[in-house]
Amino acid sequence: MNTLSFSAIATAVGLAVLAFAQWLGLDYFYFAGYTILQFIVLATAWNILGGYCGYVNFGTAAFFGLGAYTTVFMYKLYPLPIPLLMLMSAVVCGIVGFGMGYLTLRLRGAFFSIATLAMAVVVQTLVINWDFVGGSRGAYILHPENLEFAGLKVNYIVYLFVLMLILAVVALASARAIERSQLGFGFATIRDDELAAEACGVPTLRLKLIATTLSGAFMGMAGAPFPYYIGYLQPQSAFALDYAVNSIAMPMIGGTTSWVGPLVGAVLLGSAQQYATVTISSAVNLLIVGLMLVAFVIIAPNGLIGLVQKRLRRGPP
Repeated sequence: MNTLSFSAIATAVGLAVLAFAQWLGLDYFYFAGYTILQFIVLATAWNILGGYCGYVNFGTAAFFGLGAYTTVFMYKLYPLPIPLLMLMSAVVCGIVGFGMGYLTLRLRGAFFSIATLAMAVVVQTLVINWDFVGGSRGAYILHPENLEFAGLKVNYIVYLFVLMLILAVVALASARAIERSQLGFGFATIRDDELAAEACGVPTLRLKLIATTLSGAFMGMAGAPFPYYIGYLQPQSAFALDYAVNSIAMPMIGGTTSWVGPLVGAVLLGSAQQYATVTISSAVNLLIVGLMLVAFVIIAPNGLIGLVQKRLRRGPP
């Protein structure tokens, strides 16, 4: 199946989800669905660098928050449609991802991970001290209750849900195309044995820079609509620990070597967290992450996809 066919099927599935939501008639479905789709994009973006290349990135919150504050900056300067803001955030965060990669990708293992975590702290500190975007006080982002589209009134949260659904389809189609391309094979050689890849002439630094740029761009796009979704943005919410933890945990639960893994992990963990938020409290979300990670490390160290592939190779008993 080529990328175009896959995108068409994924779009059809997305439309079916939207039709089901309309039939259900629950506004909370859109709020919860938006969050799950957002984590699908973040997990897929993280997996481009962390799963395909094997470089664990703790800086997801930096790119997500930077994308969100790109929207706040433009809202203060000159409000633009959200699709344009998403493209602007992709450019800004892609450039930052390239710069981060150029400065840190000569480090490996835990040293690289610590450097990305430090970058997240630095970006958050800069935003806290930037009064134009609200600083530590935060900023209000106002939006209309409904949006005029083709002569119809569309609820704004439905509009945001559709935008994130489209972005999730684009992210998954891109990850799948990368996995099956020469670029993906290059990423796999870096993950398996980077020194051997360099010895064979693989341009490892160039490939890693491409991975950090793509990963940062998608994370920034996921963060761009967030101020309109939440209504009031402050640094603590934009750079929350949840984004860094979830974006790592979801691919590990689903499987990091395939584009399917982040999708499965994001749907499972995201749904569990949304259910816990409604029935118990959002404070238990990190506890759920920890429990699921421990369970899957014991039961399926290579994620659900790895477990299924292992069973299929083994065959029937």
